[in-house]
Amino acid sequence: MRLVTVRIDGATRAGRLSGDEIVLLDAPDVRAVLQAGPVTAGEVAVAETGDSLALDDADLAAVVPAPDKIVCVGLNYRDHAAEGNRPLPSAPIYFAKYRRALIGPFDPIRLPAPEVSTNADWEVELAVVIGREVRHATEDEALAAIAGFTVLNDVSIRDWQTRTPQHLAGKTFEGSTPVGPALVTTDEIGDGRGLDLSCTVDGVTKQSSNTDQLLFGPAELVADLSTIITLDPGDIIATGTPAGVGLARNPQEWLAPGMVVRTAIEGIGELVNRCVIG
Repeated sequence: MRLVTVRIDGATRAGRLSGDEIVLLDAPDVRAVLQAGPVTAGEVAVAETGDSLALDDADLAAVVPAPDKIVCVGLNYRDHAAEGNRPLPSAPIYFAKYRRALIGPFDPIRLPAPEVSTNADWEVELAVVIGREVRHATEDEALAAIAGFTVLNDVSIRDWQTRTPQHLAGKTFEGSTPVGPALVTTDEIGDGRGLDLSCTVDGVTKQSSNTDQLLFGPAELVADLSTIITLDPGDIIATGTPAGVGLARNPQEWLAPGMVVRTAIEGIGELVNRCVIG
């Protein structure tokens, strides 16, 4: 099953993809669908409204526009650690992002004004969406708590990220993080392993890897995080980015106004975003 959040007349509505149509659901967004009950065997706990719209005409919002928590994982791809000549971490490296950073899958990425920073970087990531409350989970329980996966571009403002030992400042600039286009449930896509992912900028491939490069997989991350906090339906975990980021290139490369960024994951879809000054 593929679930989306679509903007209609100044509000949002959850929907289920059916071919080239979105069947609207009686919930304001995908988080509300998950809060109503787990997605099981391709079924959701909310009713259809009886209305639908063409996917090509839809204005898609972030698949979960306002999650309770957005947890990101740093240095979680073996190839990404290797490109920076950094040792593999012995435990997941976590940082946070806030909901105003999130944008829809085809919305413009808002870059900082040039006097603030010109060091915006791309980062394609597989994102976990939690489907049920989970705490102190085993890996099997953690996998069962995952509703599915989506695509996230963790656009990072590198000079703000590295100006202190804490990453937060460079990771949550408002309007910088596209997520979507859909939540693809685990019954359709599995556990998130073995998926090709890529990022192109103006048609040039910058990142091309596979989620088998993940050091800590989705279920491991959910189990580990659930030891620290309760994870709730709609929470997002961005699992990290592979090699090919602008920071690691020689010379370094950065996003600029007018550039078009495509971030794609096999079996889920792609984000297409033009960069603008925010």
